[in-house]
Amino acid sequence: MRAYMRGQFAFLGIPSPERRRLTREALTGLPALDTAELLHLADRLWQLPEREYQYVACGLLSRGARRLEVASVPTLEYLITTKSWWDTVDVLATHVVGTLVLAHPELRDAMDRWLSSENLWLARAAILHQERWAERTDADWLFAACASRAGDRDFFIRKAIGWALRSYARTGPMAVKAFVEAQGDRLSGLSRREALRGVARAAG
Repeated sequence: MRAYMRGQFAFLGIPSPERRRLTREALTGLPALDTAELLHLADRLWQLPEREYQYVACGLLSRGARRLEVASVPTLEYLITTKSWWDTVDVLATHVVGTLVLAHPELRDAMDRWLSSENLWLARAAILHQERWAERTDADWLFAACASRAGDRDFFIRKAIGWALRSYARTGPMAVKAFVEAQGDRLSGLSRREALRGVARAAG
């Protein structure tokens, strides 16, 4: 796993099923965490060196995402920009931030700020946060977001654009196709391929 993550993180070597079992065992009999306790625990887990602890934090936040509040954003931003890599950023973006923004549309301003950030992981999280929204996706925002970062040369941004469009293609394939055609060469080949793969799948 350390090699797969390009040597960036230490690992305990615990497979995912065993990690989830151990997490359930550790929490058995304990009272449910309130929002402040959940965020504090996630922060403490983030301080530990082995990557599995960050995975535990992501799992706990994903399950407790509906209990989070607008005031949780600074902590989530810290987690996204600390020990950053796609494995934690994508979970936080789609399972935690996405749930929070869907419940609190006033956080659109925060997503605008993340989108324009020089921190690529915040920008990636903003692009991906609607990935699970399906018909509730704000398509205008999604297309504007993808267009605004279309010229970015970073692989992770280009991939995020493609994935976000591919996911929305399950709901609005013709809108995605029209957007890709309108953008032309402004979209990278990677973003175009991912987006059109979603369109092709939607077409059966």
